[in-house]
Amino acid sequence: MIIMESEGNEMARLTSIGFKDFQNLPLEDKRPYLENWNLPGTPYHTLIAQQFDRALLERLAALANRIRFINKSREGALYLKGLLAHKRAMLYFSQPSSRTFLSHLAACQILGLTTGSVRDAATSSEFKGESKEDSIRTFSSYFDMIIMRTPEKGLAEQMAWELSNSDRPIPIINAGSGKDQHPTQALLDVYTLLRSFETKGGLKNRTVTFCGDLLRGRTVRSLSYLLTNFENVRQVFVAPKELQVPEDVLDILKAKGVSYALSDNLREATSLSDAVYMTRIQDEWDKDKGESARIDTSKFKFGAEELKLLPKDGVIMHPLPRRDEIATCCDHDPRAMYWRQMRNGMWIRAALIAATFGYEREILGCGY
Repeated sequence: MIIMESEGNEMARLTSIGFKDFQNLPLEDKRPYLENWNLPGTPYHTLIAQQFDRALLERLAALANRIRFINKSREGALYLKGLLAHKRAMLYFSQPSSRTFLSHLAACQILGLTTGSVRDAATSSEFKGESKEDSIRTFSSYFDMIIMRTPEKGLAEQMAWELSNSDRPIPIINAGSGKDQHPTQALLDVYTLLRSFETKGGLKNRTVTFCGDLLRGRTVRSLSYLLTNFENVRQVFVAPKELQVPEDVLDILKAKGVSYALSDNLREATSLSDAVYMTRIQDEWDKDKGESARIDTSKFKFGAEELKLLPKDGVIMHPLPRRDEIATCCDHDPRAMYWRQMRNGMWIRAALIAATFGYEREILGCGY
């Protein structure tokens, strides 16, 4: 059980290392620098999937379950809203988003945080030439947490270091950074899997298939890593060769002794899978206009025939938004988890925010 220390003393360990040295560390070696100095094992900044081991994942899942139970009653909901009523969160989304933005916003509202937002850099002083560093420092003057989504790789990491080494250190949650990481999406994906299989033996000995644009999908990159925390979870990557999962993801699986396979046969993979994680084509990252449209993706769509092949206890997931990679005929099948997945995101993000501010004990121990 985490014991809350006195408020105002929380700080990440990023003050003890220069940015270049931190930037060049292997991802797993960055975790200690991102923890709360006074709450070991709890994130201060949430930037990468490598911060989460199985113990922390299960702890946050338990906290999310508790929050959603407390919130069922009016009295419980009011209790939760009082926990962080003295805190403010800035949602700085310079990359388009609706689900991720609204999910974090709803999570803040559950806990009573006052929120502000910038959803287009053109509406901020960056349009006048202000640096991102100065924008972030400005936001930190008014808010106690920054939740940021950016198309720029590594920006959340850089801003976390800058704030940690300022006279107003506040936590940053990475809500998507370039093509590299999307840790809170991976959290809600794991939470969905844990809930889907909690009465069916858990995640041990499962097979999870990823299908679609695996080269540029940051949700796949982050979730693939988180799944390595669970025993004997085999990963199958189904994609056109042009969009197949990158080598750095496979290198991690090899290093951890995780069984995996590459395939271009979705139906075969579906028949052998406990979970199928579909993704859309990420053509916003095209270097040349129409580049993605020239790739034949017709075999990488989930429809009625694939649904027939999915085991009866299997699940279909998707980070959304979708295009045509999952047919709408699948939507009412009880194995379709993508809408539930979205709602789960609100609860697990509320758990992460509460833990970041040191309120885990208050939630787990309350009488509601």
